[in-house]
Amino acid sequence: MPSTPDRARRIVLVVDDAPDTLAFLCDALAQEGYVVLVARSGEEALARLEVAVPDAVLLDALMPGLPGFETCRRIKADPALSHIPVLFMTGLAETEHILEGFAAGGVDYVVKPVRAEEVLARLATHVRNARAARLAREAVDIGGHGVLVIDAHGRIAWRSPQAEAWLRQFFPERGGLPPESWSAASEESSIEREHATLLVRPLGAVGLGEFMLLLELRPRAVPQRRPAAPLTTREAEVLSWLAKGKTNRDIGDILGMSPRTVNKHLEHIFEKLGVETRTAAAALAPLALSDQREA
Repeated sequence: MPSTPDRARRIVLVVDDAPDTLAFLCDALAQEGYVVLVARSGEEALARLEVAVPDAVLLDALMPGLPGFETCRRIKADPALSHIPVLFMTGLAETEHILEGFAAGGVDYVVKPVRAEEVLARLATHVRNARAARLAREAVDIGGHGVLVIDAHGRIAWRSPQAEAWLRQFFPERGGLPPESWSAASEESSIEREHATLLVRPLGAVGLGEFMLLLELRPRAVPQRRPAAPLTTREAEVLSWLAKGKTNRDIGDILGMSPRTVNKHLEHIFEKLGVETRTAAAALAPLALSDQREA
């Protein structure tokens, strides 16, 4: 895992296949109090990011090997790095190149030859904004809120840990990715599952082309069902461990049986409880096990 830099020091990664030509800029950054890291290619930049997380990246778009635009896309695709502001420095001045830079996830675009004073001013603004956003997001993480930020291209720009957990719970078949319709959500909506409802509430714009969604989980009342037939002692043991979140293999190891035998017990448990899923069986476990003890 990458280490987090000392928050009292600002770190910037300069990525250029000819960094010697930018020596004046590196000197200016150092004089402004930045710790300057240098990479000569996109691949080397990604390797640097595996061991240190800078406050910003100054990235050349034209480099041999992995181009700058693709390097930026890979940075933004990594949840541990996606918050880092990327500023492109390149001789590509056509509108299509500038648009591609922003589409790749860049926050700014400086055309070479660069002027140190201009880069320093832009960099200071983006570092300050990124740090403020980071602090706000850390507060959201600590509070356990489900918050999702969608960018102008309908991609997830950021999500809180609680939002990620709920998305994986509700959309396992999509790998935790929400429906495409959320990228244009303007009204409150909801997603129904067997034992919970996920409310989705748009909160409006939070940045350049980005908007925020607030997620709220509301458990649904579980009907109290008693087993159609008494559970056997073994079935009660299996259900007890199932309710504690154990897998079939875990239960088999604990009770000294094969996972296949555990699965057969679960089939009987599901039939007696009148349910079809492990989650539903776990929800009814307290009542079923209470009846078992009283029998």
